[in-house]
Amino acid sequence: MNAPRIARRLLPGLAAVPLLPGPARAEALSLRAADGVALTAEYRPPETSHPRGCILLFHMAGSNLGEYAPIAPELNRMGFATLAVDQRSGGDGWGRRNETAARLGRDPGYRAAMPDLQAALAWARARDPGGRVLAWGSSYSAALAFPLAAMGGVSALLAFSPGEYLQGFSVRGAAARVECPAFVTSDRGEEAEAARLLEAVRGAPRRQFRPVAGAHGSSILRSDRNPRGAAQAWAAVRSFLDEVAG
Repeated sequence: MNAPRIARRLLPGLAAVPLLPGPARAEALSLRAADGVALTAEYRPPETSHPRGCILLFHMAGSNLGEYAPIAPELNRMGFATLAVDQRSGGDGWGRRNETAARLGRDPGYRAAMPDLQAALAWARARDPGGRVLAWGSSYSAALAFPLAAMGGVSALLAFSPGEYLQGFSVRGAAARVECPAFVTSDRGEEAEAARLLEAVRGAPRRQFRPVAGAHGSSILRSDRNPRGAAQAWAAVRSFLDEVAG
């Protein structure tokens, strides 16, 4: 795949203000998927002198990259760059709109967002050809992250509330072709499905975090959505990242 074309710009009204809180400035990017769809994304650099890799952050249904507003800065402090994407299947929330979906004017469905994940991976690979790239999905994008990882080029996979959300496509079949390390977690009641997908993965290590208090998707790490369990979930994520990324 050719690397996506990239355009840098500042979001309206924020010309002199960081887009996300924290000392590292978020850079607004426009990526282009292989089918020509323009994707809004935000890149944040790591906040350490020894970068550990780039984490691609994909949101859940009806959502946008604002899902990661309190999550990406924590990952940056841990030494990871982050690229959060507005996929074409999404919507308004978290105090912002999904710019990719707004331009498209319709929701084409979950599977149609696969080129968006591929464009993000191509961007990260082109930016740092020898670097570590981790794919992080939330709900439907956690399902898409399995076939993305199965294609190669992904150093590790983190799937938050994955499931068989892709009509006419076997996520477990894709999981059986994944050869990189994998981490899954979910809300209580979703654990069996997450375990079923994880057990199909061929890579190692394979880790599942079963929360006492959870939330759907990446919201499990947000204290505003999971006040009783976010800290415990973060501990599990940090442990996995330390294991696979040094």
